[in-house]
Amino acid sequence: MALELRDEVTTGTENALSEAAASGLAVSSPATGHGEPVVRVRGYGRDFGERTVLSGIDLDLHDGELVALLGASGSGKTTLLRALSGQDPDADGQVTVPRERAVAFQDHRLLPWKRVWRNVLIGVPKAGKKEALAALEEVGIAGRADAWPGTLSGGESQRVALARAFIRHPKLLLLDEPFGALDALTRLRMHRLLRELCSRHHPATLLVTHDVDEAISLADRILVISHGRISLDHRVGGNRSARTGTGVQALRARLLQELGVDPSQPAHHQNSQNHQSHPEG
Repeated sequence: MALELRDEVTTGTENALSEAAASGLAVSSPATGHGEPVVRVRGYGRDFGERTVLSGIDLDLHDGELVALLGASGSGKTTLLRALSGQDPDADGQVTVPRERAVAFQDHRLLPWKRVWRNVLIGVPKAGKKEALAALEEVGIAGRADAWPGTLSGGESQRVALARAFIRHPKLLLLDEPFGALDALTRLRMHRLLRELCSRHHPATLLVTHDVDEAISLADRILVISHGRISLDHRVGGNRSARTGTGVQALRARLLQELGVDPSQPAHHQNSQNHQSHPEG
């Protein structure tokens, strides 16, 4: 795969690089401009043994756009996200991404031997405690800056993970089911926080999720991967806070059908169906 990185990258110390790798993070670099689109994918494909997971993927992501990526387990969602994070050099096709990018996972990947504020700085060698505290304040958890990661709740840990992502001022933000392990109330709060952060910072954002309702609530645009290709690319209209009523229900039914799920089934059964498939992404 041809991976093109836009703009210059600022490298840090060897220690900072190794810690960033341990946390699944790219090293930050200063923003030097805006591209349209921010991400450009052409002809991307990935095989695992004799099984083709993705084939002929074409995709553009634009500045300030929050795109949700839906698909059954094994459909290739995480595989595509890995390609955009620069972790899949052996695949086919061309992927152009900015160097200023960040990733947040369902597993927050905080280093347990570093206090919260030091976790925020991993891979950002030119920032200090002042910048870390500002990032933690932005996600509403500055009061826990000196805590150890093991003392945090699930929601607090994900707030730290978002602070660690946004301190990089990313042009591309990749989210791999970051709220999947949270309870319903905490998840709604995190949705609101993510919308606020994206509105403030304007990254191109790709959110991988199994949750159709989460996609409808958060996204400007929803993609569905099916049979190795993007089978649906739908731009969601209207204000996010007003997405209710028959129009939303019709969209939900359409997305579920695209995923091969019967929309008349109870929600817990729909989620179960959507998770069933192969282990790769």
